[in-house]
Amino acid sequence: MSQQHSRQESPLPSTTAMGPATVTVFASPASWIESDALAQCHQVAALDGMMHVAAMPDLHPGKGAPIGAAMASTVLYPFLVGSDIGCGIAVFPMKLKRAVPEKLAARFPDLDRALDPEQDADDPAWAVVKGDIPAGHVEGLGTVGRGNHFVELARIGTVFEPGHASRLGLADGDLVLIVHSGSRGLGERILRAHTAVHGAGPAPDPGAYLAMHDDAVRWGSLNRRLMAARVAHALGAEAAEPLVDQCHNLVEVHDGVYLHRKGAAPGDGRDVLIAGTRGTPSYLVAAHAGPDANHSVAHGAGRKMSRADALRRGRAKHTVEELRRTPVGSLVVCGDRQLLFEEAPTAYKRIEQVIADLVDHDLATPVATTVPLVTYKTPDYKTPDLGSAPQRDQRRKRGRR
Repeated sequence: MSQQHSRQESPLPSTTAMGPATVTVFASPASWIESDALAQCHQVAALDGMMHVAAMPDLHPGKGAPIGAAMASTVLYPFLVGSDIGCGIAVFPMKLKRAVPEKLAARFPDLDRALDPEQDADDPAWAVVKGDIPAGHVEGLGTVGRGNHFVELARIGTVFEPGHASRLGLADGDLVLIVHSGSRGLGERILRAHTAVHGAGPAPDPGAYLAMHDDAVRWGSLNRRLMAARVAHALGAEAAEPLVDQCHNLVEVHDGVYLHRKGAAPGDGRDVLIAGTRGTPSYLVAAHAGPDANHSVAHGAGRKMSRADALRRGRAKHTVEELRRTPVGSLVVCGDRQLLFEEAPTAYKRIEQVIADLVDHDLATPVATTVPLVTYKTPDYKTPDLGSAPQRDQRRKRGRR
């Protein structure tokens, strides 16, 4: 993977203390940027060794560090990557004869249920596994997780750059499968082991941390491929290699420094899917961000409401059934009522504004939009009360990141 190559070409940065880093926010005055998120950027800028913080237009507060930021430092800070190491978005071509959302939604597999190497040994999805499973971590294989993770069948909508889309094998009306997920429990285990001893401090042995980190990045990518294969087979299609697969929670050695990305996608000449919401298009872009942006672009629309606010406001304005049919006519598969409200489209910023900010700052060029048909969050068991409380709790526990 690219981050491995960069470390082979560059020595690990030396640890030096520096003054407060520069902070640049790539957003227009019309964009919704919370003061708490800006405050977190400046807190990060004051860390030893920090050089530059680039905040994307999807910036919002996170647990201890901003989400939607790329942070360059001579010191490696695991907490700036967080627990979901390797989280990213992949786009797969999908060939189906007919795409009727109502019929396809009912055929999605249960992506809360992990693939067991022994019990599910005959599952055709295993064909995408080449070699060993990173870190030997088999827990949670083939599962999507909770939060903002999703698997979405979508149709290519507006094509802005036909030549670029064609090189990717895409055209107006084509179907794609978008998978957004990370390393599940593996990344959390890595961060917990660090924070138990060092808290929010730097990695005492960057090389050791990076070795575990790289396993989690590879695991996340493999997991996205496994989920895509599971869905493809369930819908009667063939599994395919991803057209795009970029991680937005990782650290790379870039130009001799540690470049931490927390909810920021690599923007140095790569194609990136920037996720909208389940009720809006997403944007496939050609990223061309330079050093001022820490070679990064936004990874999605970015939250504008906390989960508690989204739940409270959503319950006052919407019913569960209203949230299962989106403004673009797509369906949402989600048996977790609370998650439906927490992840409502209104809880997020306008993706059009995020993309406009990237274009205005010359960080990316839109290639095409993807319009949701079916967005999968959690299995829907079709029972009147979505199951008993113990069943709901068990599903939450099994799928929690």
